[in-house]
Amino acid sequence: METQKRLTLEGSIVISVGLFGHSGDDEVWTEGTKEMLDDMHKRKIDMADEIYVINVGGYIGTSTLSEIEYAKATGKHVEYLETLAK
Repeated sequence: METQKRLTLEGSIVISVGLFGHSGDDEVWTEGTKEMLDDMHKRKIDMADEIYVINVGGYIGTSTLSEIEYAKATGKHVEYLETLAK
């Protein structure tokens, strides 16, 4: 939420996720919901100019990795909260 606020105050239009499965939104894990959300996130990427990955501690889960790959395949710029190790 802090990053969304900062980006908004910097003048960016922020299209964020609606649920955070790893932070307590258990609805993410119900049957069919995760797949629906994964698809919805890709539709949001279609609307975006770039994506900003909030990779606290360098962590990137499989769904987020899939979204990063999708964004790159569709020509979107990808930024990260934390620098990736090479």
